[in-house]
Amino acid sequence: MINRPFYVSGLTTAINRSPITALLGPRQCGKTTLAHLLMKEQQAVYFDLESVPDKRRLENPELVLGDLDGLVILDEIQLIPSLFQVLRVLVDRPDNKTRYLILGSASPEIIKNASETLAGRIEFIELSVFDLGEVGKKNWETLWLRGGFPRSYLADSEEDSLAWREGFIRTFLERDIPQLGINISPVAMRRFWTMLAHYHGQTWNASQIGRSMGLTHKTMRSYLDVLTGTYMVRQLQPWIANLGKRQVKSPKVYFRDSGLLHSLLEIADNHNLLGHPKVGASWEGFAIEQVLQYVRPNQAYFWATHNGAEIDLLFFDRGKTYAVEVKFNEAPKITASMRSALTELNLEHLWVIYPGKEAYSAHEQISVWPLNQIDRLPFGVK
Repeated sequence: MINRPFYVSGLTTAINRSPITALLGPRQCGKTTLAHLLMKEQQAVYFDLESVPDKRRLENPELVLGDLDGLVILDEIQLIPSLFQVLRVLVDRPDNKTRYLILGSASPEIIKNASETLAGRIEFIELSVFDLGEVGKKNWETLWLRGGFPRSYLADSEEDSLAWREGFIRTFLERDIPQLGINISPVAMRRFWTMLAHYHGQTWNASQIGRSMGLTHKTMRSYLDVLTGTYMVRQLQPWIANLGKRQVKSPKVYFRDSGLLHSLLEIADNHNLLGHPKVGASWEGFAIEQVLQYVRPNQAYFWATHNGAEIDLLFFDRGKTYAVEVKFNEAPKITASMRSALTELNLEHLWVIYPGKEAYSAHEQISVWPLNQIDRLPFGVK
């Protein structure tokens, strides 16, 4: 088992601070495991809402939950949306001392009742799959290939890891999406998801993808929103600076887990990965995700202009602007885009993340930085 101290600490603090804590993240990312860790440390009652007996126990939820003390854990709460209204009633009671931890596999945008019904009563924590800080920086190649879902990363072999991911994809399409009340054909969504893998790291173009599938751009937009709301995909929004140049205004789309991307691209091992046409895009998405998990900025963007200038990642800290450029190259060079961004965006510093071993300065405001040394960046929480 891999320790996840950042999330354990965050959960403990949130539970003590707020009457309801929501731990959200993709299916099979370790939410239930964390909940059981908390149960070892304090009095808790656990309900698995995928379990028929537990569903029956909650047929009269206000009566059952209202009699409980300590910590109450409700796993996969999106399956019974009516519980959000019950929780609002319970936590508003003057004598309420119970704390509720709800686990869900969809974002607040999908579970609209959580953000609307429980406004002011709930604290959200997003749990990601394993990241480099948790598995150890020497294991970055395995993490890149297999992705960070615990059962995929910890599998005994590449074959077992690939088999688990294929099963996950099938279950997600055939069971998880319908359980959210979303009526999309698993075949159509699989086709869209596979096509999206080939657009990984590119600017979103709904019309182009829609023409390829024979569907409208509105349908493509709804499919993308489903994958985003279930933590499969990240839409990195553009930063629109007040410049005279025409700037890209559509988001860039990345798979949040490189292992799922590789499954949909039929990449089975490191040899296939390094020889694949999408290796650079895969590396870019993987590196951006690792930097975001370490730095954890409040907001993150990319920047691009129609004349070709582009920066992969842009974030802010204490009124200063920082940037990250990702290169799958053993000796990355300073580009015209980097020089342009330094002045046009008034960057404090720019880091070029690459798969090498040595960090070095390429310019007074530009550092070339190995991915496995992101723990040395002057940001982050770990």
